[in-house]
Amino acid sequence: MAISQHIEHFHGLPVFGLVPALDEGAELPDAAAVAWKIGLEYDSEETFEQRWRQFLDTVDTDRVRAVVVGAWWQEDQEPAEATVRLIAESAGRLPALRALFFGEVTFEECEISWIQQSDVTPFLTAFPALEELVVRGAGQDWDGKGGLSVEPVRHAALRVLRIESGGLPGSVVRAVGACDLPALEELELWLGVDQYGGDATLEDLAPILDGVRLPALRRLGLLDSLAQDAIAAAAAQAPVVARLEHLGLSMGMLTDEGAGALLEGQPLTHLQSLDLHHHYLGEQMQQRLAEALPGVRVDLSEAGRPDERWRYVAVSE
Repeated sequence: MAISQHIEHFHGLPVFGLVPALDEGAELPDAAAVAWKIGLEYDSEETFEQRWRQFLDTVDTDRVRAVVVGAWWQEDQEPAEATVRLIAESAGRLPALRALFFGEVTFEECEISWIQQSDVTPFLTAFPALEELVVRGAGQDWDGKGGLSVEPVRHAALRVLRIESGGLPGSVVRAVGACDLPALEELELWLGVDQYGGDATLEDLAPILDGVRLPALRRLGLLDSLAQDAIAAAAAQAPVVARLEHLGLSMGMLTDEGAGALLEGQPLTHLQSLDLHHHYLGEQMQQRLAEALPGVRVDLSEAGRPDERWRYVAVSE
């Protein structure tokens, strides 16, 4: 599954591309009515900093609620560190910001595992009122340096955290688990494959599955993993699952073994939804799940053949 389309809505708001609007001389919408997207085209003559300054000088940023950041590079990929710092240093100009999507690019602009990320902790420290943070990509630079990182912090307002990657480092998973996020209601991690840095272990996931630092968590997705069976077995016994409304174990290499562990573990009938799409379950196991969870919306779409020799996760490169 390649990410081929840009998002149209974010944080309940329609996404509005500032750069094309400015270039075309279009009328700008009310500052609070849209999620403002700032990003560069491949052949852009302007730098991201120039476009960001245009945003700050043109829009009433005191009222901006959501920002979507696209490509911050002109032609060749550039690490995100300077861009993260630029945005964080602008926090005083964005007092109403509640949602930030960093790295909203499609595969035509850059494969997800090639996006050169950096430490995104400044977003959390600079914006204490932020409610939603989405980060796409976890890659290092061409010299194998840098890459996505997070420092354990306390953030009292964050309600949604999603990290999309083709390979999420265990260090990031451990840091997320060590954060103190008392308001977090939704957490989604795309774990990916080791070829692209996805080396998280069950031990790394243990603090999340325990849920002690996540008292408000109601929606959890641990997705896109080669070890989806082991994660499902761990979730079957995890304390946090008992208070969830939604559990996502999709996009990975889930087989009958993992689904069977789910059914043999703690009751899941309290869930509103269970997302297992992109899986390798047999028809009998799919039927067992449907019968065992009659009141739960179970997504079993994108079924692969159980005897498939070459299994794969939904998102890697």
